[in-house]
Formats: sequence, C-alpha cells, structure tokens
Amino acid sequence: MRRWHFWIALLCLLPVLAAVPQPEQVRTRVADGFDQPVGKPEAEGYYTSRGFLSYHPGEDWNGLKGGNSDLGAPVFAIGHGYVTFARDARMGWGNVVLIRHIFMENGQLQTVDSMYAHLDKILVREGQQITRGQQVGTIGTNRGMYVAHLHFEIRKNLNIGINRSAFKRDLTNYYRPGQFITARRTLPGGGRSAMIAINTYSIGNIAAPPTDESKLRSNARAEAKPSPLKPAAERKSTFRVNRFEDL
Repeated sequence: MRRWHFWIALLCLLPVLAAVPQPEQVRTRVADGFDQPVGKPEAEGYYTSRGFLSYHPGEDWNGLKGGNSDLGAPVFAIGHGYVTFARDARMGWGNVVLIRHIFMENGQLQTVDSMYAHLDKILVREGQQITRGQQVGTIGTNRGMYVAHLHFEIRKNLNIGINRSAFKRDLTNYYRPGQFITARRTLPGGGRSAMIAINTYSIGNIAAPPTDESKLRSNARAEAKPSPLKPAAERKSTFRVNRFEDL
C-alpha cells in the first residue's frame, strides 16, 4: 500500500516539476562597477521621489523639473550584464527590462538582477549582452497610470522575476539600490567573463516579446528625438496609486 502511495504522489508531482523553469547558464562580462540608471553616471538632474520601503523595495527616479518633464528620457544599464526579460508585463509594471549582473566582491563572484520598470520604450532584447551605461529604454508612465518616472530595483533573489508578490519585500531578497551602487562604483574583475544562471524565474502567461528587430531599431531612432512634453496644466506633481499596487 505504501508503494502505491509513493507512485501516486510522484505522478501528482511531475506536472509541478515540469512547470518550474530549469536553470541554464550563459557567459557574460563581469561588472567592473555600477552607475546610476539615470543621468549617468551620478544621476545628474534626477532625485529619488520614493525610496526603499516595506511595500516598495526599490527607488523611483524623477527629473528635477517634476511632472512629466522626464518622459522619454534615457534609462541606462547600471553595469555589464545579460538581459533576461524585456517585454510588456502589463498590470502595474508596463514595459520592463531585467538585467542579470555578476561581479567580484571579497574574492567571491556575486550575482544580482537590476529591474527597470514603467518604461516608455524598450531598446534591448532578451538574450542580449549589455555593457555598463548602455541605454536600455526610456522613462515612461505605464500608459498614463503614473506621472513619468523610473521604478528601479536591485534583487539578491534571482527567483523573483516579475512575480514579486510571492517574495518578502525586505533585505533578504533586495538591496537598497542607492547604497548598493554607492558602495560598488568600482570593482575588480574588469575584462573577465563568467557563467551566470538564467531561466531562474517564471514569467507566467506574459506575452512573448516581439521578434521583429525592426521595432527595436525604430525605437532607437525615435529615442534620438526629444519627447514632447505635456502642457504644464496637464502635468502632475504627485503619484497616482493604481488598483494593483503602488510601484
């Protein structure tokens, strides 16, 4: 009887195991340090309108002029890395880019994910190798859900991905972005490469990114043109809280 229980449990477990992403490995450049994601390298012309809080495990970056003055402004990769996600996540996220970085600290290789959310345009693709300071997108509003800003996170836990609700929003899973970058402006290991794990998180039923690279090229061309600003009367100086969660 116990043997039957074992096989029944195993058969029930197989579909669950099949749904869990199986990690793979790719080689990428070791980060030689990290910069801020806007106004590179030191966030010139920007300020953090909301920092790391119990419900908000990241930073919101806004232009000093306020409102939608930073709509369409460039967003940069904080360091060398590999794009694991670059698509429209919908809901409260909008367009999102996730980059995986590996860096040397205290003689050990460490890995983190950086997240860039609410983008107006995505200028990179999944599977792309990224260099420090490379533009990955532009600041957006998630279809008018928010005043234009960049929501930025740095994750210790490589299993979070887009499904943040399943993980505690604390320092066991996240770094405080500003502190992380300030402490790691210059790092050893430049010029090296190392293997990183990918496919470590589930993206659920989020639609696949467009495969037409001409869209990326057209976004890159459009990025060269300044985005028109809304009239002052239409700008807002405070965030709206959406019905999903305040990001």
